[in-house]
Amino acid sequence: MYLNLIQIAESFGVSETVVEGWIRDEGLPHTPDRGRLLFDRAQVAEWAARRGLAAKAGFLAPVTPALGTSLRIGPLLRTGGIWRDVLAVDVPAVFERIVTALPGATPPVRQLLGQRLRAKGGVTMAPVGGGFALPHPSARVTLGRDSGTVALLLLRDALPLVDAIPDGVPITRLCFFIAPSPRAHLDLLGRLSRSLVRGPLRELVAKGAKDDEILQAVDTVDATSADALKPGGKS
Repeated sequence: MYLNLIQIAESFGVSETVVEGWIRDEGLPHTPDRGRLLFDRAQVAEWAARRGLAAKAGFLAPVTPALGTSLRIGPLLRTGGIWRDVLAVDVPAVFERIVTALPGATPPVRQLLGQRLRAKGGVTMAPVGGGFALPHPSARVTLGRDSGTVALLLLRDALPLVDAIPDGVPITRLCFFIAPSPRAHLDLLGRLSRSLVRGPLRELVAKGAKDDEILQAVDTVDATSADALKPGGKS
C-alpha cells in the first residue's frame, strides 16, 4: 500500500514540511513518481519503529486501533448510506447531498462544508489499492460527537484522477467520510483503510453485495475494534 505526503503527515500528526525534513535528514523511505512523493506503508512503519515513533495514527495505525474512541462506523454508514450505480461525473454532487443530510450540524455548517468540498483541493482522494479510495474533506473540522458520516459509493464507471494510481487499478469504490473531530478523523481514516485493504468487508464492497450484508460486516469491524479496546483485549 502506497501513501502520499499528506497521508504520511496526517498519520504522524505533523506538517508536510516536517515529513520533507525526515526525507532529507533522516532517510525516510520514499519513491518519486511524476513530480510527487509516494511512501510504501511497510517501509515507513519499519523506519518509524527504529526511531521510536510508535504513537502512530491514521494509515499507519497498528492493526488494533490505539485511540480509545467509541466512534462506530456502522451508525455513520447507516446515516451516509450506500449509493449504487453512481456515475463518476456525479460524485461531487453525491458528496454535497451527503453533506446536506449531515446529522448534528447546523445549516450554516453544512453550507460551509459544501463550499469547502467544491473548492479546488477541497477533497483528498486517498487510494488504498485494488480500485478503492477514501475521499474526505482536506480541511479538518470539529462538528461535535453527534455529527459525522460515512458513505459507500459504488461507481458505474472509473473515477478519473489527475494523479496516477499507484497500482494502476481504476477506482470504482469510494468510502467518503466526514469525522466529528480531527482526532476522530485519524482514527476513522485508519480503521476504514485497514478494513478496505483486505478482509470480508472489502470483498463484499468489491462485488457490490446487498446492503444488509455490507452493514453486517461493518458491525463486525466495530465489534472487533470495541473488543480490542477492552481491558485485556489484544493490542
